[in-house]
Amino acid sequence: MSLIVGVDDYSSESDVIIIPSALDFVSQDEMLTPLGRLDKYVASENIFNRQMVARSLLDTLKAVSEDERDCIGVLERVGRLADDSEPSVRAELMEQVPHIAIFCQENRPSIPFAFSKYLLPIVVRYLADQNNQVRKTSQAALLVLLEQELIERGDIETLVCPVLVDLTAPDSNDDVKTEAMAIICKMAPMVGKDITERLFLPRFCEMCCDCRMFHVRKVCAANFGDICSVVGGEATEELLLPRFFQLCSDNVWGVRKACAECFMTVSSSTSQEVRRTKLSSLFISLISDPSRWVRQAAFQSLGQFISTFASPNSVGQYFREGEEGECNCVRSQNSEGEDGGFCRTEEEMEEEAPSVATESTKNEPQPHEKCTTSNEKDDSPADILAPSSFSLPEPAEEESPYVSPQDNIPEQELYNSFHFWRLPIAEMDLDMELQGKAKASAPVLDRKQLEELIENLEPHIDDPDVKAQVDVLTAALRATTMDSNLEDAFLERNSTLQMHHGDDSELSDSSFSPEDEKKSKHQDVIPQALLDQYLSMTDPSRAQTVDMEIAKHCAYSLPGVAMTLGRQNWHCLRDTYETLASDMQWKVRRTLAFSIHELALILGDQLTAADLVPVFNGFLKDLDEVRVGVLKHLYHFLKLLHQDTRRKYLYQLQEFLVTDNSRNWRFRSELAEQLVLLLELYSGQDVYDYLRPLAFSLCLDRVSSVRWTSYKLVSEIIRKVASCQALLADFLSELVEKFCHSPKWSGRQAFAFICQLAIEDDCVSLEQFSEHLLAPLLQLASDPVANVRVLLAKTIRQSLLEREYFLHSANSHQEALEQTLVALQMDLDKDVKYFASVHPGSTRLSEDAMSTTSSTY
Repeated sequence: MSLIVGVDDYSSESDVIIIPSALDFVSQDEMLTPLGRLDKYVASENIFNRQMVARSLLDTLKAVSEDERDCIGVLERVGRLADDSEPSVRAELMEQVPHIAIFCQENRPSIPFAFSKYLLPIVVRYLADQNNQVRKTSQAALLVLLEQELIERGDIETLVCPVLVDLTAPDSNDDVKTEAMAIICKMAPMVGKDITERLFLPRFCEMCCDCRMFHVRKVCAANFGDICSVVGGEATEELLLPRFFQLCSDNVWGVRKACAECFMTVSSSTSQEVRRTKLSSLFISLISDPSRWVRQAAFQSLGQFISTFASPNSVGQYFREGEEGECNCVRSQNSEGEDGGFCRTEEEMEEEAPSVATESTKNEPQPHEKCTTSNEKDDSPADILAPSSFSLPEPAEEESPYVSPQDNIPEQELYNSFHFWRLPIAEMDLDMELQGKAKASAPVLDRKQLEELIENLEPHIDDPDVKAQVDVLTAALRATTMDSNLEDAFLERNSTLQMHHGDDSELSDSSFSPEDEKKSKHQDVIPQALLDQYLSMTDPSRAQTVDMEIAKHCAYSLPGVAMTLGRQNWHCLRDTYETLASDMQWKVRRTLAFSIHELALILGDQLTAADLVPVFNGFLKDLDEVRVGVLKHLYHFLKLLHQDTRRKYLYQLQEFLVTDNSRNWRFRSELAEQLVLLLELYSGQDVYDYLRPLAFSLCLDRVSSVRWTSYKLVSEIIRKVASCQALLADFLSELVEKFCHSPKWSGRQAFAFICQLAIEDDCVSLEQFSEHLLAPLLQLASDPVANVRVLLAKTIRQSLLEREYFLHSANSHQEALEQTLVALQMDLDKDVKYFASVHPGSTRLSEDAMSTTSSTY
């Protein structure tokens, strides 16, 4: 059979092309074995055919899976594809490797060497492929294989790791080197401490100082925290910290920014002493960085870094992101073994300090920044002090000629603006930090030099960036002095200078307020300079000079900072919290609303009543975007309040039924879920008086998922009031009147759902159910709507007749049930007849809700 295809509408018979049909190919291929077809198309000159062969390797392997020799034959032919000259074929092959490896492990365990012998060498070889697509595909495949634990540990150590280390050699291709280092960093948590320390750590330390490739240094900086977490505290402090100090002083802003982003994880791997005496000052240098984007990343990490100072004897926490705006700060058990009561217990705490982890904040794409060389004009001390140098746009991220600390640095280079300006680390001996080998890249600034720097900047205090720098330098000054009298005198003089210029700077608002206010912000848990910087995040000037969303980052980390400081130091944060709670940006208020219940747990009932309840009341009247944060954790917050205070909110619960957007049905669904939890906090009478009307209203919602949650609420109210016969009788009487006798079929169906729930969840005794609900329920057998009768049939079969109580011959209700069931079995509707006649085990209550209720709207 052939197809005749004309070249165009005007072709003659001599122009006709005769091509074989697809059926010809099918008939030919059907005569070949799977291995024969594989051989045929592997040798094809058509690139598409070879791609298809690579894509169908797994199917071929499955076709011959019963024959071990044929399986080996397929894997042997993979080697021929691996040598294909076309990159797209090699990339397609590599995409299939993880799937083939999984199949071999699950179905051919009798060939344990197959993956190691035939597939792994190809993956490793492709890591250095000339084609970028092939390299990227092999890197992804390698990580999948490691995550799935498909590579033997011996092969990791002997086949994979040495190749990766070789690819990061100084003479390696730049792109390959950078990619290999990224793979090493991602592999470290998978392969563990031993392999990382022996095989990766020396090269990692070397790459942190790569003079030629800032991309490599940036990869190291971005993954520095993960490496520290893997190798532990001793190796971190002895080997890694000196490199971290170098990276934080790198001449490329992107490297420094990456350091700021992972600072908390690095801190979690060190001792409290190192954290306090060395890392805190290093962090101050990042907050004072000339690059706005570095300062932005540092401020975003500030609260998380502060949280690493939490006492290991009391609490341990980490940040994890919930939905937008939600911060979850989790506390572990305290030293007495009492559960802190947060969302869940943190079990994997560091011995020296609590483990603090976070989802790194995702930054918006930032403008590129160009770093100038150390001998260019705009890097001179004169230029860096000029106001114009702060108002220029951030240049693109490029590498400057890098000067290694191990090289001999000319004396004048030690005092270039980058080093001199950025490192006010007075209590740190960098010569010791760099293992006694590296020459210090910056002089240690004493008190006098810091004062001179501030005085030099003072004429330009009108510039917002200069004000930010003055703030940081003054904080560093406070951190390096032990003479409080001298410190106070200098701060008072500087505050006078700033007020003379008529600026509402953050210095005069926080650090340089009157003596009594200064004392109110003092504490001894964390370095005061860090707290001062955190408190300054609510200053309007920070939004202009650092990040428009800096207040949101401050709000996000506030529970962690509050937990670290402890309730005894809440006075340090009270003003900042109130400022955030009244912020004009609803996202800031929303963030606080989502975490107010956690903050209440930290502060205790007295401080909560005094300082959080007023804020909570304000959030109740806020935008829906803010109110939902309060609503999601309404139960957790209210249960922390005294009973009298808690009872006042019963009057306000109905306000949650009113939303800015009536189509916001998830808001009402969340309310129904919270009301189920709130039942335990109130008496039966309060539940009847205040929650009953809300429950009945939600049961009539036009959205089915809201109604279904509300049915659960009603059944739980039945359980709550069941101990009081009078309340129970009144409640069930109203339930029958509103729903069983409802003119709408959805109401009558709701009654059947509630009855079924009440029985299945044992919300009411069978005697009480029979007395108040059974007769109205059985009357639904004559309902004109088939969907109602279907649900009645299911309820009788799946719930009532499952109880021995209703099967006993002496029971007066048995006859009524049997008569109803017979009537339903003779129903004209086939579905009603079916469910009344059999007991379909696969159909449960949750499925009933989805199958028989109306659509969402």
